Amino acid sequence: MGAGEGGGEMAAAAISLDGVRDKNVMQLKKFNTALFPVRYNDKYYADALASGDFTRLGPSRLLPALDLKEGGAICVYIMTLGVLAPYRGLGVGTKLLNHVLDLSHKQNIWEIYLHVQTNNDDAIAFYKKFGFEITDTIRNYYMNISPPDCYVLGKVIAQPHAKK
Repeated sequence: MGAGEGGGEMAAAAISLDGVRDKNVMQLKKFNTALFPVRYNDKYYADALASGDFTRLGPSRLLPALDLKEGGAICVYIMTLGVLAPYRGLGVGTKLLNHVLDLSHKQNIWEIYLHVQTNNDDAIAFYKKFGFEITDTIRNYYMNISPPDCYVLGKVIAQPHAKK
């Protein structure tokens, strides 16, 4: 995950982040090829088109999906979040992650998780700045990249207290 950060919040505010539509799905495929060592299948792109307001595309990309946990609770799974190299350090990754955190909160979804390759120290540090914690390690998660292991990072968003 290529989510570098810095102090350039003004620059990030000027960057347009669009939803994924049929007309720009090829751009999404090109971003993924440039950003990630993993190749994604047709289901991934169908999910991108179906994820509505959660998905964002610009000089970066964010693709979360709704997921069901055991017991039926809905949570958000961030499939990919990446920023093209020239746009890193401008606050774009922060803007993307804040988008999904805010939207999750508005939709009363209280848990978010993702997978990060165990050697991706930049991504791990980025998510930890937002309160994500390593909750698990999965051996041999990735088939064609080294190392094949990943961490599961998770965050529980504070729920409003019920009025008595």
